Amino acid sequence: MSGLWDVLVTVFWGLVTLSLLVFVHEGGHYLAARAFGMRVTEFFLGMPCKLRISHKSKRYGTEVGVTPVLLGGYTRICGMEGEVDELQGQALHLLVTRGSICAEDLAQALGCDHDRALGMLLVLEDWASCRRQTYTGDAEVDDYHIAFDDLERDAELRTEYDRDHDFSATGVSAIGEPRQLDMGADDLLALERSRTYLGGSFWQRAVCLLAGPTVNLVLAWALLVGVLMGFGVQVGVNTNQIGSVEPGSLAEAAGLTAGDVVDSIDGVPVTDWLTLGDAVDDALATGQDFDIVYEHDGRAMTTMVDVPDGQTVQYLGVSAPVRTQYLTFGQASLVAFDYAGQVLSFAVRLIVPTHTMEVLGQSSSVVGISVMASEAARSGLETYLELLAAVSMSLGFMNLLPIPPLDGGKILIEVVQAARRKPVSLKVQNYISYAGLAFFLFVFVMALRNDILNIVMG
Repeated sequence: MSGLWDVLVTVFWGLVTLSLLVFVHEGGHYLAARAFGMRVTEFFLGMPCKLRISHKSKRYGTEVGVTPVLLGGYTRICGMEGEVDELQGQALHLLVTRGSICAEDLAQALGCDHDRALGMLLVLEDWASCRRQTYTGDAEVDDYHIAFDDLERDAELRTEYDRDHDFSATGVSAIGEPRQLDMGADDLLALERSRTYLGGSFWQRAVCLLAGPTVNLVLAWALLVGVLMGFGVQVGVNTNQIGSVEPGSLAEAAGLTAGDVVDSIDGVPVTDWLTLGDAVDDALATGQDFDIVYEHDGRAMTTMVDVPDGQTVQYLGVSAPVRTQYLTFGQASLVAFDYAGQVLSFAVRLIVPTHTMEVLGQSSSVVGISVMASEAARSGLETYLELLAAVSMSLGFMNLLPIPPLDGGKILIEVVQAARRKPVSLKVQNYISYAGLAFFLFVFVMALRNDILNIVMG
């Protein structure tokens, strides 16, 4: 029973740690998207699931909540999926003026095939321009006959997901209600597109993608600085007093205990920890037994260290006393930035072929992170916050790698599109993403292998 409990505790802390950090990551994307006026329909802790607890924002229309599948989180930013068809404007115009339309009717009106018409409606659904009707009862409706309703719109054609929408004024059309328009299909499409991710400038889209990793990095930095300032760090004191004695060591066998003050080692005077260390090294290098003169509870005493014959011994088994040093904001920030540099170097070496296997040999999967999170939680708040900072830092830098479907990979595609002045086809993006997913599946398998070996082998 205790073994099962340990597993449940490990899973719990793994879920809490990863879900919290992924939720924070997605929160960065959400805040950036909303700042640029992009529609965001959902922002959830947990993966997509029909079972959910949520609240819908009256101001932005975004559904915010939690699902029971606590394996991360997600944000649905409109306009990040699908390709815009050359007939998209006409499809949108028909949807708004009719109030409701299905793929079959749209195909007939535009003179295109049913699949193409359905694809255009799905793009508009992703833009939060419409929603499909739900059907109850025994009747089955195929994809081509499912009706898509236009959303409620105010006088400026803003929906519930748009900033500053006003449904209390005149000129409002209800869900699925036909509406007269004083603009053409192209102008309507441009207006609707401007309220999505696609309508943002290159820099707005780049910032939106960068926001997730950036929030993770800022959180990691804040946690590290907070821990270093609030809990401090243990630093050794340069004194000739023994701070601790390692069990089973030569020092313990000689009767030395924590708090003893060493005066000389093998006849060499000792005044601080530096001279003590040098004297110990010299004495051990001879391979012979030697005496230590020390004070115990104010009494002068002498003991002999018995060095095993024929063996090379490098450690006496004593440590210096330590004290807690609380760092200033500047000092803590420098330590945090130095650690960030080390994590960044580790992440970059992952995609350098000559270092990939070396990095993979030191990597952990979600299993290893769960075990570490559980152990850190048992050790106390300070240790857990340090681990949270480390994982958040890794998550931030890993997501900046230029490999789709990571944020860094999406930014790379945005750069390529800006340089070419035309979009990269969805087909090409999918192929690149499949290659990236295959690479990270390999990384996951290797990391999982490391975790299993470490857990089984101890």
